[in-house]
Order: sequence, then C-alpha cells, then structure tokens
Amino acid sequence: MKPLRSALAQCRQTADLAENERTIHRCLEQAATATAQIVCFPEAQTVGYRVDISTPDAHVPAGRLEAVHAGVAQRCRELGVACILGTETPRDADQGHGLPYNSALVIRADGAVLGRHHKARLTPLDAIAYSPGEGFETYEICGVRIGVVICFEGFRFPETTRECVRQGAQVIFHPQNNTTRPNDWKIPIHHAMLVTRAAENTVWVASCNACLIPHQNCETRVIAPDGRIHARAEMEREELLVTDLDVDQATRAMFLYDPAGSMPLLFGDTVRPEEVRRPA
Repeated sequence: MKPLRSALAQCRQTADLAENERTIHRCLEQAATATAQIVCFPEAQTVGYRVDISTPDAHVPAGRLEAVHAGVAQRCRELGVACILGTETPRDADQGHGLPYNSALVIRADGAVLGRHHKARLTPLDAIAYSPGEGFETYEICGVRIGVVICFEGFRFPETTRECVRQGAQVIFHPQNNTTRPNDWKIPIHHAMLVTRAAENTVWVASCNACLIPHQNCETRVIAPDGRIHARAEMEREELLVTDLDVDQATRAMFLYDPAGSMPLLFGDTVRPEEVRRPA
C-alpha cells in the first residue's frame, strides 16, 4: 500500500473562534503544500479547550460553529486534504446551552463529513465543562481504516484504542490538549502511554497536541506499530509535523495475538523461525 502522508498541526489555540479559524485554514494550506493527505488538529481547536484556554461556562456558538465546520470542509475539498478537526458539539436538546460534547470532526478530502467522535472518558476537570460521549467508530480515509480517540481516553484507557483496532483501524489519530498547567512531571508518562497504545496493538498512533506555553505536557509525535518513535515535534513551538506512514506495517499482530506475525516485534532478527518450532 502507498504510504499515508499525514500532518499533525501543533498550532496555537485561543478562546477566539475567529483567530482559531484563521489558524486552521493556514495549517490546511501548509499541509496541502506539503502534499499531506490528512491533517489532524489538536483537541477543541475551533473554540479553545474549555479547561484553561476557554472557560467551562462559555456559550456554545452553535450556528457559528456549523459555519466554521462547513468552511473547513469546503477548504478540504478545494485542497484535496482530509482532516481530523478538534471542536465541540452542542447537545441536540440544548441548542447551544449546557455542556457540549468535546468532539473530533472527520472530514474526507472531497469535503464529505464522515462523522463526529465525542470524547467518552472525561477527566474530573473535563466533566465540569463537557458532556461524555458514547462509543467508538472507525472511518475509511484515503483507503485506510482510521480510529479517533481524544486525549485522556486514549492515554489512560487501553480499551478505547483496542475497540478502534477491533473495528480494523490501522492508524489511530489522537487529538489532545495537554495543557497549560505546570505538570511537567507527566511528560514521560504521557509519552510512555502513547508508545504502549501503538506497540500493544501493532498500529500507528499519531498524537497531536496544541502549542502550549509555558507548559506543554506532551509532545506531538507519531509512534510506529513496533512502538518506536517515528516523528516528533519540538514542544512549545508551532509546527506542522508531516510524515509518511507505511500502513502495511500496521498488521495488528499483537492485538490479534498472531504468534508468527509477532515474531519480528518481539525478537527482531535475533530469533529464527526454526527456533520456536516444536518437534514433530
């Protein structure tokens, strides 16, 4: 299979929707120039994460958000770039009031909106600002089955990624916003959990954080299916991280527990197949 050229937009995020919209369009154009097929944005990029960047009680600009989403979809179509857009969605019954969903919009390169994933596992701070979603779905993008898990639910809950992999996902996109508070001690923990999600499932994990100053508690990084770091962005700096993913490497061997397929992951070339064959 031809490699999937992916872009992760480690961009600044504010509580100003118009400013964030300009940033999103600028990153889409940069991704198209870099011939990326899909670009992933951080969690809540359209309106600002309601913990630390926006505020938990901010009004949900439902009509304005739909216009922004439509504009992004149109630009995706014009540029021929697919998109995972961190945003929020008002609950249908609330029409812009109450706690919205923390969402990721999945947009195909022809501008078609394939679906919205709502963050299902919320931190205690998330829970004062957002309503929890339910379930996990996968999507066909550029001929590749992808899954989406948002921040906390992807870090701390292996079953969320596993459900996407069970549905056939070979690439997991992980929008996050991790975050402006001085919890730098969590950085190696977050990095270790991303490596684990990739290695325990033998899939690609592409995790996109915002550019957060003065504290950014996780890198934007791409983890290969064997758990090795494939690409990373420098923290606290705006960067579009563009890299090619060899989707054929995402065999899901460890998820399926395929002993033969797992051999290279477990031993590299240090163990020969005949060493593990049982005598007849």
